[in-house]
Amino acid sequence: MIEQTLILIKPDAINRGLLGEIVHRFERKGLKIVAMKMMHLKDSLLEEHYAHIKDKPFFPGVKKFMQASPTVIMVVEGFEAVEIARLMCGPTKASQAPAGTIRGDYALSVQSNVVHASDSKETARQEIKRFFKKEEVLEYDKIDFELLLAPDEKRKR
Repeated sequence: MIEQTLILIKPDAINRGLLGEIVHRFERKGLKIVAMKMMHLKDSLLEEHYAHIKDKPFFPGVKKFMQASPTVIMVVEGFEAVEIARLMCGPTKASQAPAGTIRGDYALSVQSNVVHASDSKETARQEIKRFFKKEEVLEYDKIDFELLLAPDEKRKR
């Protein structure tokens, strides 16, 4: 099933010059980038995005980290994109992420773990709406699409 998911490329990745490498990995996997922007994340947006931890004592540190520099936000689309992106990123606790995953290759920390990927289809829908207006998520044909998937895998969400 063709899905969309949200990816955040976090300040530690931006500051370390990993943006191109991370985007490259998603593209090489066959996922299509359908939206992308760079922005400074405001308090209100971070509190909404991290609502599940905003009352925790460590949240001010998370907010400070996420505001240390711009973040690149993108929507990728492809066959089972939510699950594939999560596998590519590796576990949230970067020290447990296997080599070959983005976190396994570039991160050591839970907080400074380089990248965020939506954890479910429903979360992906909510997060995409949080960061992008409907008209900012583009539709287009990618020339390799026919070669990447079997006919029954090409159905849209």
